[in-house]
Amino acid sequence: MTTIVRTAVVPSRRWKNGTGRTRELLRWPAAGGADDWQIRISVAQIDADGPFSAYPGVDRWLAVLRGSAVELTIDGAVQRLTREDAPIAFDGAATTTCHLVDGPTADLNLMLRDVPGQMLPAADGVEWAPTAAQCGLYTALPGRCHHDGAATALPAHALLWFERAPARLRFDVEAARPTPFAWWIEADIDPTEASR
Repeated sequence: MTTIVRTAVVPSRRWKNGTGRTRELLRWPAAGGADDWQIRISVAQIDADGPFSAYPGVDRWLAVLRGSAVELTIDGAVQRLTREDAPIAFDGAATTTCHLVDGPTADLNLMLRDVPGQMLPAADGVEWAPTAAQCGLYTALPGRCHHDGAATALPAHALLWFERAPARLRFDVEAARPTPFAWWIEADIDPTEASR
C-alpha cells in the first residue's frame, strides 16, 4: 500500500508546553492508543524556546525544514542544526531543550519505537536502495518519485509512504532547489505485524 499525505491538510495540535504545534503525518500502526505506535512521522512548528517531551524507548531524528536554525541541548551537549544540515539522531529519553537561533522553525521528525530505521537527505536524481521493510520520502519541493518501474508525482511538503519498500527509488525535483530539499525515511518492520 502506498500513501501520500500533504502536510497542509493535516490538523495541527498544540504541544502541552505551548511552545509549538505538531502535524502528525503518519502513525503506524494506526490503530491503538495514543502511544501504541512503532513509527511516527510529523512536522512540528516550534514558536519558542523550551523543552522537548521525553519518549523513553524511542529513537528520534530531526531535520530543519524552514527557518534559520535550532540549538538542541541533549543531555547537556549542545548541537546546532540548520536547513543545510543532515538530520540528527538522538535518544527520545534524553533530557532535550530547544533554543531558536533566529525565530520560529518548522522541523521534520521521525520517531521509532523498538524498530531500526533512519532518516537521510535525498539527492536529486540519485537512486536509493532501502534496506528496511517500509520506507518513504518527505519532500519540501514538487517532483516525481520513481519506484520499481512506476512514478508518483508529489506536491511540495508531502510524505510518500510505502508499507512494502520498493527495491530502488529515485526522486527528481521539478524546480531549483535548496540543499537539502527531501529526505528518505525507512523503518524495518513487517507490515503484517499490524494485523496480528
